[in-house]
Parts: sequence; structure tokens; C-alpha cells
Amino acid sequence: MSKLEELIQQLCPDGVECRNLEECCNILDKKRKPVTKAAREAGEYRYYGANGIQDYVSDYIFDGTFVLVGEDGSVITKAGTPVVTWAEGKIWVNNHAHIIEEKTGVLLRYLFHYIQNIDVTSLIHGNIPKLTGGDFKTLKISIPPLEIQREIVRILDNFTELTAELTAELTAELTARKKQYEYYQTKLFSFGDATVYMPLAEIAEIGTGSSNTNEELAEGKYPFFVRSQDVRRKNEYEYDETAIITSGDGVGVGKIFHYIEGKYALHQRAYRIHITDERIIPKYFYYYMKATFLPYIEKASFHSSVTSIRRPMLNKFPVPVVSIDQQNRIVSILDRFDVLCNDLTSGLPAEIEARQKQYEYYRDKLLTFKPLA
Repeated sequence: MSKLEELIQQLCPDGVECRNLEECCNILDKKRKPVTKAAREAGEYRYYGANGIQDYVSDYIFDGTFVLVGEDGSVITKAGTPVVTWAEGKIWVNNHAHIIEEKTGVLLRYLFHYIQNIDVTSLIHGNIPKLTGGDFKTLKISIPPLEIQREIVRILDNFTELTAELTAELTAELTARKKQYEYYQTKLFSFGDATVYMPLAEIAEIGTGSSNTNEELAEGKYPFFVRSQDVRRKNEYEYDETAIITSGDGVGVGKIFHYIEGKYALHQRAYRIHITDERIIPKYFYYYMKATFLPYIEKASFHSSVTSIRRPMLNKFPVPVVSIDQQNRIVSILDRFDVLCNDLTSGLPAEIEARQKQYEYYRDKLLTFKPLA
């Protein structure tokens, strides 16, 4: 039996009392002061908003140790929990973040961990997501005896520290691998003067989709490529082939590419490139396009309010024709880097995500109590 289990059996075997948040801390929202960006004077003090530090200013309105919880704007995580920030020292807080301080009987650090574990999905409303003051102060908090709070804080703080260290190491490793990936992309696609280049239109079928909506079906069977990095789903498909998909306009131009094998649907503002020449391996062209297309279109793209690709630009895009063996070697090397850097199921990003999920799992277990009858 763990120390925490022993404490629970000893101090609250019949369950734990649940209180409104306003009974567990001092809510200081009335003391907040928003300052427009134009009116801020630069300085050394942190200026906080809904999701953390927004700026540094020349004055402060709070001095101490606080927990900040997003009120409107970026106020909810993917897991449906509040955006919570720990803040110490002299700070300024605008009216986009709730601010609380410790009250006798409940550790502020315990509340910091506990609030991150509350599902507030049903409380967030409006075009600009908002956790109102009324909903905030009535959040339900389980309050075990102080000894148990201290033990939970000790465990979660240790876990947080370890997770942060491991995440920092993995992030540094991922950054190094991405630089290595970029290096090899450049090196592998540096060919000699004797290399033959062919216009893309001569080795591929190029086209756009027929859909003119951005609809998304949660249960759709087939990938639906629009313009963004997110792939949506549809129940109908237009193509069944191996293709490279790229944005026709918008923020993804020259940066976002998808490699697809099989059935898919396509928006009319996205391009499909289906390689038809047997001398070119589709995956080889996919990696070549990722590595070289952005500089190409920066010189040739049509600029208006939204940068866009015109069909002639794609038609003329020069593609190096090298031996199949050399193409296979390039694909093999870049496949390994792609998995390591980008695959959320097996690469370094998966390791980083797994650490966070592990912390969330233990936080949930530690902060779940039998309610007092």
C-alpha cells in the first residue's frame, strides 16, 4: 500500500468533501486591469492573458503566488480542461484570465493540479470561448485533508519535473533530427550537371477536385483534402490512385503536401499530382517536391491578397530524372527520417505526447476521490 493510500484510509476512509472553488481560494478577478497593446510601456514585469505571458510591461498589480485560469479566448485544451498557469512574483494580469490565491485549508498548488483535471466543455460558450466568472467560482473541488493534499502535490510535482526534463531532452533530439532531415533533403537532391530535368506536366496528370465546400464528416470513410494541414473525411471519393496533394492557395501554399495511396476526395482549390511516367517513383517525387517546391513558387507564384498557384507553374515545375535505384535509396533514407520526426504513432513526437498523457493519467487517478456520503 502506498503512502497516499495509507493516508486516505487513515484520514478520510468515508470519502472526501466537495466544495465550490470560491470556498477554496481567494478570487482576485476584480483587481485585474486590461491594458491595450498600444498603451503598454515595455518593462521587466510579466503581463498575463488567457493562456500565459503575453508581454512584458513596466509596472505590476499583483505580487505573490497565483494560479491563472483562462477566462475568454484560448481557455480550453484538447482534453476539454481549462488552460491553467502558475505565476509567481510581481505580475500584471488582464481580464482574459481568472486569478486566484491561496486560502487557509487548501493548498494553491493542489488547486493548480486539480483544476487542470476538470472537464469544462459544457461550460464554454460563445463565438469567443468563455469560462464566465459565475461558472468559474462554482467549479467543484474535492478537498481532502492537508496531509493528503501535500502528498498529491509532492507526487505530481515530481512527475511534472521528470516529464519536463524528459520532454526537453526529446524536444532537443527532435530538433536535431529535423535539422539532420533538412540537411539530407538538400544533399540527396543535389544532382550533377548531367542530370536530365523534365517538366512536371510531361510525367504526371495534374488536376483539382470538384468539391467547393469545406464540409467535414466525422464518420466519413475517405480522406478529403482541402487546403489545411488537417485532413477531413467524406463518405464519397473521387479518385483511387497514388497521388501527391498540395494546396492551391492560402497559408499552406508550398508548405503542405500529402502522399496518398487509395481512395480520396479533393477540394477544387487543392491540386492532385498523379505520376504517370514509369521512370519516376511517386514517393521520390513527393520528397523532392517537399524539399524544393517552396523556393520555386516563391519566385513564380501569383501574389494577391492570398498567394496562389497557377496551373502553368505546376506544369513547368522541373523534376530530376535519376535512376530507379537512386530514387529508391533516397526514398528509403527519407522515409526513416519522416517517421522519426513526424509520425505521431512511433516517432519522437509520439514519445513527447506519451509523457504528457502519462502525467494526465496519474493526475486523474490521484485526484479522483470517493465522495463523502
